[in-house]
Amino acid sequence: MAITEPDHVNLTVTPYRVAEGTHVVPQLMEAPPVGHFYLNSLVIQGREPVIVDTGTLINRERWLEQVFAIVEPADVRWVFLSHDDPDHTGNLLPVLDTCPNAVLVTTWFSVGRMVDHYEIPMDRVRFVRDGDSFDAGDRTLTAIRPPLFDNPTTRGLFDATTGVYWASDAFALAVPHPVQDLAALDADYVEDALLLGARLISPWHTLLDANKWNAHVQRVRTLPIEIIASCHAPAIRGRDIERAFQTLSATPDLDPWQEFSQEDLDGWMTAAGIEEAE
Repeated sequence: MAITEPDHVNLTVTPYRVAEGTHVVPQLMEAPPVGHFYLNSLVIQGREPVIVDTGTLINRERWLEQVFAIVEPADVRWVFLSHDDPDHTGNLLPVLDTCPNAVLVTTWFSVGRMVDHYEIPMDRVRFVRDGDSFDAGDRTLTAIRPPLFDNPTTRGLFDATTGVYWASDAFALAVPHPVQDLAALDADYVEDALLLGARLISPWHTLLDANKWNAHVQRVRTLPIEIIASCHAPAIRGRDIERAFQTLSATPDLDPWQEFSQEDLDGWMTAAGIEEAE
């Protein structure tokens, strides 16, 4: 799926509120030729503030500045790590160092997969399995595996107080320009983009049994969700929530995505005036 976009897209994006005391901390990266992908995190204010995922290493200075403009480091009580991919763990150690009262909420497998590059303080770790909840003072947060995922350790997070569901990588889609709400994009474009995102992060979709798949999706679909916040998408609200789930219901029937080839890369490099390395 290629898209038409302006010649110059301003990739500078700022945090925005999606619910009471809940803010998306966005980063927007170019992904030619399909557009741009978000690399988002979430901050939940409240009696025991929560940072949900920790952004990317390449955006560290700006990410830390934006997060700690929302919440004081000493006040952060929880750091929820949806999984151990680098776009979710890029600032994990600086956050734990800067937030001395924070507990890392994640999975046994995530910690195991990070052991070769992060020295995790295990006395500050709490494991959550799919379906487990923890009390953040004025709210209960529940770890619920999202409909789609590209990492076996993935957990989403549902806030029963605000109705916000952090979908981790699910509902990923490329955007032509910065938007804070899915409703700002054309509906036909959104459907195509969601289906592309589904195939990108879950190439195993061709192996799915449709009945088992729909039962899995329904588990999340029946939550009292008011807003879906995703690492790789703008906020999804209102009628767009059901439309997004309906679109993903077609995943088992999709043809595999055809990856870009070396010929594609050669063409892009030529168009950009970049010579091949000797």
